[in-house]
Amino acid sequence: MSAAARDTEDVAALACRLAVLLAAGTAPASAWTHVADSAGSSRRVQRVAASVAEGLSVPDAILASVRAIERKPPARQRAASQHTDAAWLAIAAAWQVASDAGAPLAGTLESVADALRDVEQTEREVATALAGPASTSKLVMVLPGIGLLFGAALGFDTITVLATTPAGWACLLIGSALLLAGRAWTRRLLGAAGRRSTTPGLELDLLAIAVGGGASVDRAREAVRAALERCQLPMGDLALAEETLDLSQRAGVPAAGLLRAEASQQRSRSRGDGARAAAKLGVTLMLPLGACILPAFVAVGVVPLMIAVISSSLGTLPA
Repeated sequence: MSAAARDTEDVAALACRLAVLLAAGTAPASAWTHVADSAGSSRRVQRVAASVAEGLSVPDAILASVRAIERKPPARQRAASQHTDAAWLAIAAAWQVASDAGAPLAGTLESVADALRDVEQTEREVATALAGPASTSKLVMVLPGIGLLFGAALGFDTITVLATTPAGWACLLIGSALLLAGRAWTRRLLGAAGRRSTTPGLELDLLAIAVGGGASVDRAREAVRAALERCQLPMGDLALAEETLDLSQRAGVPAAGLLRAEASQQRSRSRGDGARAAAKLGVTLMLPLGACILPAFVAVGVVPLMIAVISSSLGTLPA
């Protein structure tokens, strides 16, 4: 399981535990304290629980915990940290909307947990689909080094050619430049394939929470907009939300069910987009392979080998 999927699953489990405690009549501050005292609770959960116990509202406590963690993770961990923050901010936004609209907190957290599980499933499936192309990209990066080892295995001193001759220096310079370009190109392709919304369908879920709690459509819109802006979360497809609300009014049916169905469809679409991007990546990775990695292999592995073979035949290295 990827780090992003694992962290999202942990936040979903937290929302479930809080929902059970709140449904049983536990006060919000006590519910957070009980969860924080559980074995295996994270430092962020403990930090939020402490802030809530001191009188801070839950959304404020979560926002403070997100802002307090000033980190600059490595590139491979940055996406996972962004997904974790987005999952926490989704709980903060949902809690604020439920409080503003008068919706039950227990049901709200259950809805958020279900949404986060959908996101976690998407992360897992996309990570699985990207594993093959990512492994392939790492494998082809070592081709130039394999060329050097192959020359040494044949008994030719290709490393000396690269280190001591002008022709070798030129090969090393060209090969290194091509290898760095190929690596950057590959990383950009992998990053683009893994880039997607961290909270697909969230604005629809929040609208469902608001109208399900009895708020008018206009009040629900304002509550959702205020929560998303406060938590610095993307507004999402507001046109789809308006279309869904209009459909519920024309059909005379509750909007909450339609909104949740559309939110689920948004997450399913995100999962499909991720799988298609991963499948496409298997083909597009051939571009840096053909344009950069293979020429680097020739420059570093093949050309020095040919120079070493010719030099051994003539008995001297070219000056």
